[in-house]
Amino acid sequence: QHLEITRDIAKTVNNKYNQDVFVVPEAKISESVMVIPGTDGRKMSKSYGNVIDVFLPKKQLKKQIMGIQTDSTPLEDPKDPETCNVFALYKLLGTPAQVEELAANYRGGNFGYGHAKTALLELILEEFTDAREQFDHYMAHPEEVAAALTVGAEMARPVAQATLSRVREKLGF
Repeated sequence: QHLEITRDIAKTVNNKYNQDVFVVPEAKISESVMVIPGTDGRKMSKSYGNVIDVFLPKKQLKKQIMGIQTDSTPLEDPKDPETCNVFALYKLLGTPAQVEELAANYRGGNFGYGHAKTALLELILEEFTDAREQFDHYMAHPEEVAAALTVGAEMARPVAQATLSRVREKLGF
């Protein structure tokens, strides 16, 4: 949506002043980009309320993951990993060997969705250990965040001023 709005504004200004005031941005979408399933099987989206917040405390994160929708195939029956939301999420983070092992567990039977959800939780905790520690640190030290934002603003200011000067010049202000 932000890209669309930016494109619309750039085109409108460029057309109104009959010159290239703004560069009209183009989307770069990789063919390998896929839709990440949410906890309810639809596309993951905050507006759907079906995200997995990897920065939640462990107990709350576990509750989110255990709430991922699955079918009612009995524990002892083999399962198709390719139709399971838990497996789809696991594939995004796991190594090929981990993914193959989990797929084999699904197909072998006597492996429930609770087992798969626990494996996903463990993988998320493992993969996001450093990020979770950093998040917790910065949440406990908001002054460091404010300082970093100030440094970023100081770095961005000359770039923004140069762009604004260029635009004003082209528009005759």
